[in-house]
Amino acid sequence: MYKDKSEVVFSDDASALIQKIIRRYPDGRQKSALLPLLHIAQAEFGGWLSAPVMDKVAEILNIQSIEVYEVASFYSMFNLKPVGRCVIEVCRTGPCWLLGAEDIVKYLEKKLNIKEGQTTADGVFTLKTVECLASCGTAPMMQIGQTYHEHLTCEKVDEVIDHYKNNTEGTISHWSKDKIKA
Repeated sequence: MYKDKSEVVFSDDASALIQKIIRRYPDGRQKSALLPLLHIAQAEFGGWLSAPVMDKVAEILNIQSIEVYEVASFYSMFNLKPVGRCVIEVCRTGPCWLLGAEDIVKYLEKKLNIKEGQTTADGVFTLKTVECLASCGTAPMMQIGQTYHEHLTCEKVDEVIDHYKNNTEGTISHWSKDKIKA
């Protein structure tokens, strides 16, 4: 865990990609690179954004830290506390809720022995609910990393959880380190 931004050092690949992204924007408009830089930072530093990491992003973009915090806290795709290797995001908006998402969340809480917003003791799963994932026709659904799991039933949830529990190849998130190449 970093105490301040001076301890936060991006890998060479991440630094090169950050510079490539920043160069896409005209002078004075580098703030437009904030979202991709937050994705890179989250992938680079364990799947979540600590205050020192967000401060480092602010420094790179020459903006105020509060601007980074506001964006990171607004979007559910950014984690502001440590998460498990697999982040389960269950859609909680209308169609999913009407077709059983609430029951899926309760089932996951019982199966994983955690509440929404918590991480399993073994560090494998974090359970979140999120706003619309744009798959209303396949409700109820959840996302793990970039993979949608749709038309959920308790049986399908069991299969999905077993798959990810047994697949130990790195962190499953929106942006993985293998995407960090300039």
